[in-house]
Amino acid sequence: MEHAFPCGNVALDFVGSLKARRNAAPIEKLGAPSSLDSWFRESGVTHNDPGSTPADLQAAVTLREAIYSLVAARLWKTDYDDSALAIVNRAASNPPAIPTLTRDGLVVNATAEQALSTVARVAIDILSGSDADLLKECGRPECTQVYIDRSRGSRREWCAMETCGNKMKAAAYRARKRGNPPLAPARGPA
Repeated sequence: MEHAFPCGNVALDFVGSLKARRNAAPIEKLGAPSSLDSWFRESGVTHNDPGSTPADLQAAVTLREAIYSLVAARLWKTDYDDSALAIVNRAASNPPAIPTLTRDGLVVNATAEQALSTVARVAIDILSGSDADLLKECGRPECTQVYIDRSRGSRREWCAMETCGNKMKAAAYRARKRGNPPLAPARGPA
């Protein structure tokens, strides 16, 4: 697999396709139309390669950043940006990916525009529902992945234990062994 899906939520994992967004050199996982196609396929938004074009890639990056803007506004309790709202709502107004039941099971086909509509609709569902109150950003300073914290007592600190959680626990262990204070996660907008 070319992409990671630590959140289990299409819209939030889509936002996470720009890794370490506050670092001097963020890591872009959607660097080519073929990467966008593989993201759609690997995420389960579609089973086919939509045949994304450079224009589709630009639309995807624009949508991703608009979703992130809205999620960040929700996290930091600020007003939504009107432009970001318009971008997400415009994308969601297109037809979504089309599920089809076949003798072999479910098949989902989509154009890039339909796949982006599906992602935008999931973002709207999150931001307009009760899950919006459960949004958190990963506590590992190098990670900016946003996730829904459904843990008991809302105590989850990392987007995924397998990646960020293990790295933070190992770093804290090494810091304790050196006699350094534990690492504190970065919070707030950059």
